[in-house]
Amino acid sequence: MMMLFSRRQAICAAGAALATPLAAPYVARANIQISPFTNRAYSKRAIELVQRAVVVDMLAPIKIDFDPSYYTKALSEKETADFRASGINAIHHAVGIGGPTAKEQALSFFAIWGNFVARNSHVFTGVDKFADILRAKKDGKVAVIMGLQNADHFNRPADVKTFYQIGQRCAQLTYNSQNRIGSGSTERVDGGVSDFGVEIIKAMNEVGMLVDVSHCGDRTTLDAIEISPKPIAITHSNCRALIDHPRVKTDEAIKALAAKGGVMGITGVRNFVSKTDPTTIVNYADHIDHVVKLVGIDHVGVGTDSDLYGYDDTSPEMNKMLRGAYKDSYAFREKIDVDGFDHPLKMFDLTEELLRRKYSDANILAVLGGNFQRLLTATWGG
Repeated sequence: MMMLFSRRQAICAAGAALATPLAAPYVARANIQISPFTNRAYSKRAIELVQRAVVVDMLAPIKIDFDPSYYTKALSEKETADFRASGINAIHHAVGIGGPTAKEQALSFFAIWGNFVARNSHVFTGVDKFADILRAKKDGKVAVIMGLQNADHFNRPADVKTFYQIGQRCAQLTYNSQNRIGSGSTERVDGGVSDFGVEIIKAMNEVGMLVDVSHCGDRTTLDAIEISPKPIAITHSNCRALIDHPRVKTDEAIKALAAKGGVMGITGVRNFVSKTDPTTIVNYADHIDHVVKLVGIDHVGVGTDSDLYGYDDTSPEMNKMLRGAYKDSYAFREKIDVDGFDHPLKMFDLTEELLRRKYSDANILAVLGGNFQRLLTATWGG
């Protein structure tokens, strides 16, 4: 969901970090572990599943904070401990850009956050191939997948290779608005993928950059799935069959995505989950259930669209800025986060909910990251 508002904010809009799963104060070691965030007791089975899984969150900025001083500092001890306990092995670090300075914004973003990852190399590692994520898990580090929630910085098809070479591994084709590639989800008219967009999709497939249509309009989403010879992703969206919202996906789109071998990550933004309160992790898991029933277990994963702590923990000024960046059709409510899915141990809570719904161990491992592992390996190699 996060959008950059200017070059200054492009530099600092989000983080790209997770920390090592070492001996944090509340790492689950016993049969039952109490969460310090919710006072919930986790089962031994849930703990072991998260520890076994390659947990991939396909949209997870490190910090919902536009203060330019944030990226100049190392992770705090608290953040480090929370990431170490989270069980998350890889995040897709991406924010929204756009407009006439999109390329400048993108270059600043990759320079600053690539440097941030390097300066915190005891915690993070960059990503070229999926093997880097597997190695990060083995080494007790977290892999940072560098991406952007728009492709407005591609002024020509050759730019795709340039950005791939500096580390970009995923790009949304559009944010919420129209660009030269296609239409965003809140545009009044969706004209689908343009001729220029066809060339960009071709270039992305050639270099091995994942195509993402999370914020695209309905027609643009279907066009991109059809045009791309390789499977693509909806890294963070939900199901319109469960909530009528322009930013979530139709059954037609989900079926088309799955037919090509793609994967859809489910987001925890409250107004994309349920129209009524309370909105809890139960409602979140309903979207996973819907995808599974519609197209099978192989095509659903997690894309929280949030940092470890959630939108509702931001300052009043930041919260107001975020809300003001979107059209009324986004329909924000008093809270933005999903209850029970807004803290560093959210993956354990999700695992418990899937266990409650009688998901098998193999299916839970697929949802937590196995499905995105398959897609990303096919896209990047290794």
